[in-house]
Amino acid sequence: MMKRPDPDHVYIIAEAGVNHNGQRDLAFALVDAAAEAGADGVKFQTFDAQKLASKSAPKAAYQKQSTDAAESQLAMLKKLELPREWHQELQAYSRQKGIEFLSTAFDTDSLAFLVELGMPLFKIPSGELTNGPLLWQFARTRKPLILSTGMATLSEVEQGLAIVAHALNAEAEPANMDEVWRDWSKAEYRNSLRGHITLLHCTSQYPTPLNEVNLRGMDTLASAFGLAVGYSDHTRGILIPVAAVARGATVIEKHFTLDRTLPGPDHQASLEPDELKQMVGDIRALKAALGDGCKAPQPSEWDTRQAGRQQVVAARDIPAGAVLTRQDLTTARSGAGLPPTALWGLVGQPASRCFAAGEIIEP
Repeated sequence: MMKRPDPDHVYIIAEAGVNHNGQRDLAFALVDAAAEAGADGVKFQTFDAQKLASKSAPKAAYQKQSTDAAESQLAMLKKLELPREWHQELQAYSRQKGIEFLSTAFDTDSLAFLVELGMPLFKIPSGELTNGPLLWQFARTRKPLILSTGMATLSEVEQGLAIVAHALNAEAEPANMDEVWRDWSKAEYRNSLRGHITLLHCTSQYPTPLNEVNLRGMDTLASAFGLAVGYSDHTRGILIPVAAVARGATVIEKHFTLDRTLPGPDHQASLEPDELKQMVGDIRALKAALGDGCKAPQPSEWDTRQAGRQQVVAARDIPAGAVLTRQDLTTARSGAGLPPTALWGLVGQPASRCFAAGEIIEP
């Protein structure tokens, strides 16, 4: 789906979002921090504030707490736009730093602009999951899609997937949702989503309380749709995204900032650079530790296995030909010999030779 060195690689998106605060130098510094942390992609947001929010659109509660409560959502967004002319420079700079430049579009014109830039994939935000026309256009790019599911019911996720499947297979936009649902019954439409779309479990609150994370929601999504799943995190700290990887997340998205005390709606729920680096390192280490599930001795265990396991030895001196009794036999670490379970079968057998106490018993 995305550039992964191996199938088990967790794709980590360092979400810069609007944390550039409209400052060009800050945007480039965010790229530096994401690359230094070892993330796979650094993601911004591309939108026209006038198209995204009306003058009367209210702010979310968390936005009122972290920005001027009297300011409109439109006025806030206007200050957080990523100018079009910065995109190519940021993309080239990201590539120079060895990290993928990504951005999320919030309107069709922004999407068309990002298509022209050659985005390797598109992340669709939770707020647009139910925006059928825009979702259809995202899917029509035929780029790999990462679909966030914050605030959504399972039926809304299914509706979004049905729209994506329609866009991947139909010749034109649907006339209505009945057409989408009729086509959703086709196995080939549903199967076209596999390997093409990843569902991100998410709670759209900044920061997310731990008791509202519901990581088992990832299991529900995977079971319901048979697609790859991941997690978009808005909690404080790095515990939950690392736990999500342990639970099977193949994509992790996490907001980050250069400084949590900066003004703006998302800084307080973001990691700082050293924390982002720690999260990436912990995820990479955890993924290596998960292994392949085969229960077998590991290469480093073989020496310990030989030194640490016991074998059958003589409990006392035994003359040759004597009928072995249970009292004649015991176990001890010997580095070689019969396994302890062979002890019972030796009882009643004649000693093949004389054995000194503590000597390895040979059959």
